[in-house]
Formats: sequence, C-alpha cells, structure tokens
Amino acid sequence: MFDNLSQRLQQTVAQLTGKGRLTEDNIQEAIRNVRIALLEADVALPVVKDFLETVKSRAIGAEITQTLNPGQAFIKVVSDELTALMGTANSTLNLKAQPPVVILMAGLQGSGKTTTAAKLAKLLIDQEKKTVMLVSCDVYRPAAIKQLETLALQLNTPFFASHSHEDPATIAKAALTAASNQGCDVLIVDTAGRLHIDTDMMQEIKTLHEVMQPTETLFVVDSMTGQDAANTAKAFNDALPLTGVILTKTDGDARGGAALSIRQITGKPIKFIGVGEKIDALEAFHPDRMANRILGMGDVLTLVEEAKRKIDEKQAQKVAKKIQKGQFDLQDFRDQLKQMQDMGGMGSLLKKLPMGLKLPQSAVDDKMFVQFTAMIDSMTLQERRYPALIKGSRKIRIAQGSGTQVPDVNRMLKQFMQMEKMLKKFNKKGSMKNMMRQMQGMMPPGGMPGGLPPF
Repeated sequence: MFDNLSQRLQQTVAQLTGKGRLTEDNIQEAIRNVRIALLEADVALPVVKDFLETVKSRAIGAEITQTLNPGQAFIKVVSDELTALMGTANSTLNLKAQPPVVILMAGLQGSGKTTTAAKLAKLLIDQEKKTVMLVSCDVYRPAAIKQLETLALQLNTPFFASHSHEDPATIAKAALTAASNQGCDVLIVDTAGRLHIDTDMMQEIKTLHEVMQPTETLFVVDSMTGQDAANTAKAFNDALPLTGVILTKTDGDARGGAALSIRQITGKPIKFIGVGEKIDALEAFHPDRMANRILGMGDVLTLVEEAKRKIDEKQAQKVAKKIQKGQFDLQDFRDQLKQMQDMGGMGSLLKKLPMGLKLPQSAVDDKMFVQFTAMIDSMTLQERRYPALIKGSRKIRIAQGSGTQVPDVNRMLKQFMQMEKMLKKFNKKGSMKNMMRQMQGMMPPGGMPGGLPPF
C-alpha cells in the first residue's frame, strides 16, 4: 500500500531539506504535494481537508532544533498526524469475555470475508493459543460453507456444519451451544454478503447480532475499493455496533485510501489487515508502524515479530554453528530461502525495511528464489553438501531437472557464494559493528526521517 503516497512524501521532504525554518511560503508547496498525493491515494476529501489543516497549523513556524532539518521536522508532523488519523495505537480483540467469545464477521460479497474468518482463526490459534470453532451462516452460497469447512480442516480446528436450507439464526444458536459444549475459547461466525447494501441483508445480520450478542463485530472490506470502503463501513456501522474493521487485499492496493479514511469516517479502528492469499497472511494493524511504512521508515518491529513466529529457532542455531565452522552448504541455503518465503517473500520483507536499506528491484525477485529452490531440490545430497562438485554435466542435469537453464544454475551458485561470504564476515568477532556501520552509510543524509537516529 501507499506506494505513490510514499514516493511523493519523500520528494516533498527532499525539497524542504536545507531550509533554515518552516514558513508559510516554503511549506505551501509541500502541503500542495501532500494534498495531491492523498487524493490520488483515494482518501476521502473531508479527511484530506482536516488532515492538511492540522499539519499546516503544526508545521508553520516550527523551530528547527540542532538534530532536525526542515524536511525531518515536516515529516515528523506528518508522521504524528498520520498515526492519529489511523487510530494512534493497535486496537486488540476483546478475548476476556466469558467463553466462547463470539466474533461476528460482516461485509459485502467478494470482500474476502470467508477466507479472513479462517485467517483470523489461524492467528488466534497460533498467537493467542485459543481453541477456535468456525461456522458459516451464509445459506445463500453453499460453496462458501464448503470453503470454510475446507479451511477449518486445513487448520485442524472445529467446524460446525450448516446447510443451505437452514435458518441463519438457528445455525448460529446451535453453533454457540456446540462451541460451549466442546470447550472452545472463540466462535467465529461467517455471515452472508451481498453485491451491495440492501434492506434484507441488514435485517438478517441485525437478527444474527441480537441472537449471538457477539463480543466483537468486525466489518471485512476490500481495501482496493478506496474511499468507497470507508463509506460502506459507515453504512454497516449505522446498522450494527461494529467494534472494528479488517482491511483485506492490502497487498494489491497501491493507494491506501481506505486505511486513511475509515477511522475518521466511522470512528471504528482497523484491527487487522490482510497482506496476502496465504492462510497466515493477516497482520495486526498498528497505526504508528503503518505511518512509518508510508514515510519510508520501514516497519522493523513487525518484521522482528514475524521472524520470532515463523523462524525455527533451533534450526537457526544449527545453521549459525555450521557457519562458524565453515560448513554452510546448499541445503542450508535452501532452508534460508524457504524461511524468507514463509515470511511473505523478499518483496514483503523489503517493504518493512527503512528506505535507506532498500535493495535494488532486481533483488526483489521472489520467482527467482522459487527457481533456486527447485534447482537445489534437483541435486544429489552430495552436491548439496559439496557445491564445488557441481561442474559442467552436473549443471546440465540440475537445469533439466528444475526446468531452468545452465546460466540460471550459475546465477544461483553465485548467489550462494555471496551469501556464504557475507555470513562468514557476519560471524567474525566485531563484524556486527562493522555491518551496522555499512548500513549507516546507506542511510539518507541526516539519518532516519523524523529525526530518528541512524544505527
């Protein structure tokens, strides 16, 4: 998200750099650029107006300290206001109610509601250690019931069976009883969606809400619909006491207007964002971290949290010992590639890095890493352990076995050697400090935006 907005804001900061003070004259063009960027991001016009008024009043005449240049001072103001616009802090689910805690999912058809119900179950199982039951009350789409059942089976979590001839409220009550009897901590209820808001739809979900008395009522909306997402959320909020919003398909949304509009228009927090198609591609929404991403400061905290959850610590220690002994091989290289893929791929990782640490676009080729994995899978165990054995005829066999060409195999071996060399340097005494100095050299002049100190 926010690709164009990020680019424009970074250009704006560059234009302000070198000024001694933020005045109405030198900030006017910056405000104009931000306005254009927000409108292009499909942020609702009333939100844009309020946001810019606040930014302008705070920025004009702001004294520049010894550690801040005007560009950094301006971006600090923008960062604070973006965070406030999106909700200041992460709004967590209320899981302290009497179990089973009922979470009701609402939204239009096509928003990704059924998949999101399963993603939320996965998150609660893995991160909160909860027992979760799933149930579908979408009696109009038998395929949706089957889809949720399949996802529940994939998660190995309880699923309450329902059928298209049943009444949604009856299904919901029976599921609540079953969840209670089975000792489930959470019951997630998927509901029917429509192509547009209509009276029948609203009445049905109101009835479900009255029957279930959910602790959380979450509105699931496609972020790519921009400010329309915020307007639809408002319509649902007028009919239901929503407790929060889940934005889906944010990985395909380059604008981000929904994320910047929903909180102010509905008054409800964004609690989660969908960041991909995989069952674990759901993240808690942190306004401050998202503001950092928009402004090119990265999101290292989320990256670290992801690493803790998805990287096998024992395997990492094992690889570290092998590196220290000079025994890092192609099987270890394959394991590292697999871990990157589990964390959303190289592209996802790089989006969370500060702009000063970005790699060239050529390094963000996840398809290439898939190819690398296929090549290593086509090798013998001996070749994986002793890469030096891989010469002419072996390269041809590996290329044929992986559906690639010999130059591709050469490229993979070169990448492996570069990684091996880097890891050896990394493990030498004092090399951590040297690596951090190198990273600092890649940072923009003045360190991190917003006055954050460099490494």
